[in-house]
Amino acid sequence: MHWIAPTERDTVTDTIEKRLWDAADQFRANSGLTAAQYSAPVLGLIFLLFAESRFAKRHKQLESAGASARRSTSRVDDPAAYHAEGVMYLPEAARFAHLLNLPEGANIGQAINDAMAAVEQQNPQLAGVLPRSYQIFTSTLLKELLKKISEIPVDTGYDAFGRIYEYFLGEFARTEGQKGGEFYTPSSIVRLLVEIIEPFHGRILDPACGSGGMFVSSARFVSEHQRSSPRPSGEGLGVREKFSGNPADELLIHGVEKTDETGRLARMNLAIHGLEGDIRHGGHINSYYDDPHEACIPFPSPSGRGAGGEGERHGRFDFVLANPPFNVNAVDKERLASEVGAGRRYPFGLPRTDNANYLWIQLFYSSLNTKGRAGFVMANSASDARSSEQELRRQLIEARAVDVMVAVGPNMFYTVTLPCTLWFLDKGKSQLPSPSGRGAGGEGAPDIANTILFIDARHLYRQIDRAHRDWSEAQIGFIANIVRLYRGEAPDYTLGGEEAKAKLHEVFVPSPLQGEGRDGGRSLQYRDTPGLCKAATLAEIEAQGWSLNPGRYVGVATGEEVSDEDFKEKLETLNEELEVLNAQARELEQTIAANVAEILEA
Repeated sequence: MHWIAPTERDTVTDTIEKRLWDAADQFRANSGLTAAQYSAPVLGLIFLLFAESRFAKRHKQLESAGASARRSTSRVDDPAAYHAEGVMYLPEAARFAHLLNLPEGANIGQAINDAMAAVEQQNPQLAGVLPRSYQIFTSTLLKELLKKISEIPVDTGYDAFGRIYEYFLGEFARTEGQKGGEFYTPSSIVRLLVEIIEPFHGRILDPACGSGGMFVSSARFVSEHQRSSPRPSGEGLGVREKFSGNPADELLIHGVEKTDETGRLARMNLAIHGLEGDIRHGGHINSYYDDPHEACIPFPSPSGRGAGGEGERHGRFDFVLANPPFNVNAVDKERLASEVGAGRRYPFGLPRTDNANYLWIQLFYSSLNTKGRAGFVMANSASDARSSEQELRRQLIEARAVDVMVAVGPNMFYTVTLPCTLWFLDKGKSQLPSPSGRGAGGEGAPDIANTILFIDARHLYRQIDRAHRDWSEAQIGFIANIVRLYRGEAPDYTLGGEEAKAKLHEVFVPSPLQGEGRDGGRSLQYRDTPGLCKAATLAEIEAQGWSLNPGRYVGVATGEEVSDEDFKEKLETLNEELEVLNAQARELEQTIAANVAEILEA
């Protein structure tokens, strides 16, 4: 299916990005620092600006409340009155406006350092997070930087800070000549991940959390969906749980970030949005070897016995969201040996190849509780990987945990052009009853426990500029509602509105003229749609070598041909897989050579 949304250039965001990069250029030209060194001071001041925006709104509310109250006591200077609403309290000397208006001749670097220290003192969750290296810059340079940053509108979006970070990281990576392997996940991809796993309430984990955008988007989802959860729960289908719609009350946030500086940015991002979380970062923390949140501490199932007579064990998280680094090599598997086996972090075993993709996938799976859902970004090659990775994938599929697979086209990231795949796991689906039979055309309620939904979204996009794409809100809402129909849930048009609704009705309202449906085409109903989606059975998946590549199942719509772009994308994917296989071959060659040398020496 092809749906290219009209380009809607966000001139406000474009202006913000240009202003920010102009400011960064001043640092680069006048400080002699590298991109990695000067990014933190710039983002620290941006953080302070957005923090003051939230502070000012709360300050005005407290002033109004104090003026209308009979009592003479005002709470405008009471930190607790701000913290109660998830807002950081800023002392006078720590406010952006105060720093901006410092007189000529003032030691601005020291003043900013003192401001950052004061913010941390009044807001303990930020202890040790904010940068304090401003004294190395001249007051003149800092004065100009403050002026430029002050021009940024502070109401540009829910995740404005993360969007700014995405732009900076992309530009810094290009400036440094890097491939940008550690990058911020574009907001449209994050929003789709969140819309599909529906994190209304519970513990949420991102073991490669970057700047914390997954958490911010989850909080946004909660605040926008102030209603009952559509997920089957309790003792049967249709039981709904009521939630407050307040992210601070509904989500318990846990993150891991190997890079200390990026982990600090995540904590800053949470604080700006009135959120708190347990973010472990820096030091020697590494998600392959460490489990700082005890995600996989085993819990006995209600029955207490597994299929083999042993106690059945699961993780502790309701939701996992992640965009891990792809195709990482040189993981020390000897350090993982004690974590292999049922109920442990790597329940299906270790891949023989020098590639960590299936280590990440198993970490996400093992962190989930019995009804937990996960959504994550993964390299295309993982969907079709052979050898030991194919065996690991088979076990994951046969565990009835893979829920949805979404193929994503190229150019969706700032710093890499390759396409990718979105994976969705749902441990609760295996507990669902099987519905009555489906129609010959694939319409009707699928047997969710024994099928996997494949969606090809490579030709759904909005062209931002020549080199970058994203999804419009209507496209995100459309894709997420395909999944809801597949699950037997009612559509939700909170995201995408009437445009998403119209596209969904265009594709999924049954057509009596074609022998579909019995209600005159009035109700929405999931059906397999060539070129867009297919609910494949486990038997069909086994016949494809346990492949999880959506293109193998969805096919091409009637009248459509394979485009040059499809061919290029397929070639890029095959080349990526070839590189992995070549690396494995070199590893085997070295092992064989070492073994032969050992035999000859003997």
